[in-house]
Amino acid sequence: MKAVVMAGGEGTRLRPMTASMPKPLLPVVNRPIMEHVLRLLKRHGFHETVVTVQFLASLVRNYFGDGEDLGMELHYATEEEPLGTAGSVKNAEHLLRDDTFLVISGDALTDIDLTALVAFHRAKGALVTVCLTRVPDPVEFGITIVDEEGRVQRFLEKPTWGQVFSDTVNTGIYVMEPSVLDEVARGEALDWSGDVFPRLLAAGAPVYGYVAEGYWEDVGTHDSYLKAQADVLSGLVDVELDGFEVSPGVWIAEGAEVSQEATLEAPVFVGDYSKVEAGAVLRENTVVGSNVVVKAGAFLHRAVVHDNVFIGPQTSLRACVVGKNSDVMRAARIEEAAVIGDECVIEEEAIVQDGVRVYPYKTVEAGAVVTSSVIFENRGQRSLFGPRGVSGIVNVEITPELVVRLAAAFATTLKKGEVVVTARDHSRAAQALTRAVVAALTASAIDVHDLEAVPAPVARLETSQGRAGGVLLRTTPGQPESVDIAFLDGRGADLTQAARRRLERVYTREEYRRAFPGEIGDLELPARVLEGYSQHVLRTVDVRGVAGAGLKVVVDTGGGSAALVLPSLLGRLGVDVLTMNNRLDEAVPTHLPEASAAALERLAAMVSSSGSSFGVRFDPVGERIALVDDAGRVVDDDRALLVVLDLVSAENRGCTVALPVTTTRVAERVAAFHGVSIAWTTTSPDDLTTTVSRGGVVLGGDGRGGYVIPECSGGLDGIAAFVRLCGLVARTRLDLSEIDARIPTATLVRRSVPTPWAAKGLVMRSVVEAAEGRPLDTTDGVRVVEPDGSWVLVLPDPAEPVTRLWAEGADDAATAGLLERWGAVVERAGR
Repeated sequence: MKAVVMAGGEGTRLRPMTASMPKPLLPVVNRPIMEHVLRLLKRHGFHETVVTVQFLASLVRNYFGDGEDLGMELHYATEEEPLGTAGSVKNAEHLLRDDTFLVISGDALTDIDLTALVAFHRAKGALVTVCLTRVPDPVEFGITIVDEEGRVQRFLEKPTWGQVFSDTVNTGIYVMEPSVLDEVARGEALDWSGDVFPRLLAAGAPVYGYVAEGYWEDVGTHDSYLKAQADVLSGLVDVELDGFEVSPGVWIAEGAEVSQEATLEAPVFVGDYSKVEAGAVLRENTVVGSNVVVKAGAFLHRAVVHDNVFIGPQTSLRACVVGKNSDVMRAARIEEAAVIGDECVIEEEAIVQDGVRVYPYKTVEAGAVVTSSVIFENRGQRSLFGPRGVSGIVNVEITPELVVRLAAAFATTLKKGEVVVTARDHSRAAQALTRAVVAALTASAIDVHDLEAVPAPVARLETSQGRAGGVLLRTTPGQPESVDIAFLDGRGADLTQAARRRLERVYTREEYRRAFPGEIGDLELPARVLEGYSQHVLRTVDVRGVAGAGLKVVVDTGGGSAALVLPSLLGRLGVDVLTMNNRLDEAVPTHLPEASAAALERLAAMVSSSGSSFGVRFDPVGERIALVDDAGRVVDDDRALLVVLDLVSAENRGCTVALPVTTTRVAERVAAFHGVSIAWTTTSPDDLTTTVSRGGVVLGGDGRGGYVIPECSGGLDGIAAFVRLCGLVARTRLDLSEIDARIPTATLVRRSVPTPWAAKGLVMRSVVEAAEGRPLDTTDGVRVVEPDGSWVLVLPDPAEPVTRLWAEGADDAATAGLLERWGAVVERAGR
């Protein structure tokens, strides 16, 4: 029986370590990861192995040769271009037609019992058996669901946290019958779990999943690389170490010289022919490669040092990686999570700070303090994008340097000479950071149309007018010290998940485009943008009946940029308007929750005293609105969505509205009454806007005051929503309070449960298991439907260590009990 070792990956997340070395050759305790894999195969009787190679293929072939040194027979199948996990195996088909074969990744560290896996495959008579394991953070892997017999029910590749419904993931180890290769087209880039397996499942083929015990670590990040070293040293994984255990946990390889006056605290490993001088300190989880010199007074803790490195006296290395053939000179310091590439020089007394990446062949000058990567920067966070784009504290997390690199990454995803719109709110921070964005875009051969301070809907509309994209900077709602950077696509909507991943990939790889002097982009300040937006709204939104309805409304612009548009817009609309805070307040770019509540109360009092039809308050960038009805009552956002839904549905029978899964199911009753259907979306803003862009959808609402008016724009637009609301109220001649009164009462409640990142996968698996056969909806998170129609939605937050819960029952008491019961499930799993 043959094995296939897939060794063609680039390992981009591990750069700069993989900038000059293929990922399978990265050493884990002084042996390449792939060598650990081959030795595991040999232990389980696989002596003939096919190795698929692509990226830096010659280095893999040169290192392992024909396998004689390992007592194995190796064959190589070279891909001219990446073919994916399935395509690469298909490329080696001529070597695999004889018998059942095993497929394993050449860059994952494991000691899984492959003999038991093969036995399971044969006992089940499977066409394919997928080796599974359980991990605490399943977002970076492919989730697999199996039934009680072990038969695979579903695959989901690299889910978002909202899609996580288990912590059982695909290890990339498979046992296959040769006939499965008939399902793979030759020469095409295809993946097993993303392309081939779903087709097999749909055809009813016997695809099984084997949940394996043992160790498995996908060495795909710098953190997991360091973890793998520590796990090997601690004996958590059964691999062979090429050295002698001279005392418990202290391994010394052949030819190494370690002074008796050096301090070694287990577990540590010193490679062959290395020298550790007196006074050096090697603390736990330190790995020293071959031919390394560690001078007197050096201090290493959790450091991984590759071959042929010089570590000078009085140096300090903490939880870092130093690439081969590098020199770390006297009194230099390399801090946690820093990575030094191959053949670098860190000169005397230089300091490389936490998380810095130094690419191969670079020199850090003596005495330099390096706080960002020598070439480019890496933020080193769990995810670059959050629910509002890229967010952080100004000049702490979001610095001008970081903004330049973000904008350069965005520019790199576009073609030279294309036009990008930039816009901002009226805060000083956004103003300063926008200048950095403009500089980076123009330096990357992108023309910029800077709108300066305008409402967000204006920026989105301008972006949709034939532009390649946009960058919008705004103060984080309720957090005046923070800023959000939203990247827009050519529709004026937030980037899709795929586009975000593409931008993140460029940013992480730190390979940004620069323009030649003659290609530097132009900067323009377009004129009459606000007037153009006003005309567009009045031309596209249905305002029939408004002029003669005698509507009187109170508008609070919130001291934001909506004040720039509303005066001229309302004058043409024919509405009697009382305005509040109709100015730009630079000192208050956002409002704290208590200030917003107080402002709504003032608005309510004004509506009541003036006898107005309703009142509306805009957020500072004009994207969201809050409503006050004709009775002077504040309508909370959930209820306001139902009111607007009722009004829109009455005029659009047979159409569709888009709502997130967190919306009360009273919306179904409102929509059904008018013959309207609901398209349920995830909580991601780009999913809502994408759904609304499809034909037949007449409204999108997020339940937080945000509305998408498809005939006007592709994103949240509070101004267009207000104009549309005026038209609806004028034509129905019903007060908002009347509409509200005829809508059933909702009992939707929310709760947040603190959940460690490492426990989120377990939490979601526990929820699925606790459902015990109840209907499940995995559109976003896991929604469990009770027999009486009540439901609870459990959704891991993508940006914070919490799990969000929504529950809705027949009455307040039932809803509270439902939330308490499922909250307890989440709490127990998250401990």
